[in-house]
Amino acid sequence: MVDCKNIMSERAKGMKASEIRELLKLTQRPGIISFAGGLPNPEAFPVEATRKIINELLDDSYEKVLQYGATEGITPLREALAAHMRDRGIDVIKENILVTHGSQQALDLIGKVFLDPGDTIVVGSPTYLGATGAFRAYQADMKSVPVREYGMDMDALDREIEELIRLGHRPKFVYVVPTFQNPSGVTIPADNRKRLLEIASKYDMMIIEDSPYSYLRYEGETMPHIMSMDKGGHVIRLQTFSKILAPGFRIAWIAGPTEVINQLTIAKQASDLCTNPFGQYVAYKYLSEGILFEHIKYIKELYNQKRLTMLKAMDEHFPAEAKWMRPQGGMFVWVTLPEYVNTREMFPKAIEENVAYVVGDAFFVENEGYNTMRLNFTHSSEEDIIEGVKRLARVILHEIDASRDKKIGESIITP
Repeated sequence: MVDCKNIMSERAKGMKASEIRELLKLTQRPGIISFAGGLPNPEAFPVEATRKIINELLDDSYEKVLQYGATEGITPLREALAAHMRDRGIDVIKENILVTHGSQQALDLIGKVFLDPGDTIVVGSPTYLGATGAFRAYQADMKSVPVREYGMDMDALDREIEELIRLGHRPKFVYVVPTFQNPSGVTIPADNRKRLLEIASKYDMMIIEDSPYSYLRYEGETMPHIMSMDKGGHVIRLQTFSKILAPGFRIAWIAGPTEVINQLTIAKQASDLCTNPFGQYVAYKYLSEGILFEHIKYIKELYNQKRLTMLKAMDEHFPAEAKWMRPQGGMFVWVTLPEYVNTREMFPKAIEENVAYVVGDAFFVENEGYNTMRLNFTHSSEEDIIEGVKRLARVILHEIDASRDKKIGESIITP
């Protein structure tokens, strides 16, 4: 029997299974109300419109839609995406577009193309764990800067990059989710987006603008896309159909400078040759026939009501020691508990009460965030949201009391 570990690459040996994926296995048992996954609600899936489009495609173009496609993506979709982005102030053509198998593949391709082992990048604290997992697989050295109520702290970012360069570790890029960030739900205001571009220009680095939630705004002022403000080719933008159409199609896209798109395309050819052409044609029909944006209106109404239901239930049932952001859009509420409460240690107790969340420390690249958690409001019914918040409130209150008593006891016996 071959000892496979002896022939695995050093890169593979350094990979770790997602802790969150392992934790989420516990949420699958009957009776659990889960706020853990970042799942769209099945009520938001456009079943009838999709059935009609699929039948039309199979009746009229089966020989094309069921065939292999170009690595870059099918031309009609890339042209439609470019036109859609131009309508929103982003100056691109189809040569600036690469269609990917979900945004996770886009993150992996960015790691493959830009990162050598030991290269430095900058991320938020907290930040999206799917991105850090992808970059960690390419052995990146990730440095973090705080995320405040206004998004990434730009003064801290400027200082961090300056210090890294002084030490000989110039970052390759900064990764941000600027609108309704996963996990915190916060949005970078327009002046800070401009500041981010100025920092990128100052230090000659790239910005990875990951934007899966920007269509899901329920209140407040729409922010300009960072790429729409970019005049120097510093931005690579990621978008997806997963949150506004259906995640099962696995259709997303990267927009960026042509030389970057060309290199990412070469890297993609080694991965999968092409993204699901059938799903691309479905997405194209939604986009070109105007169905998509009518559907987004419905999704926003559905999710906004769930968001308001969760926030109201939290106001009524969560203890005063718990603090949370009120997101203007997206899919998540970010909760901070007193520092003496560890949400990872509390997680099994929540499971016992048949409610689940995502532990907050998973979203940090350094050893912090143990008193935080992420709650998803889009997937559960309103009835389950109310009941789940009640259950979680009881768990939190019990943990606060127990942790406070433990802390007081330890202080008494400490000489």
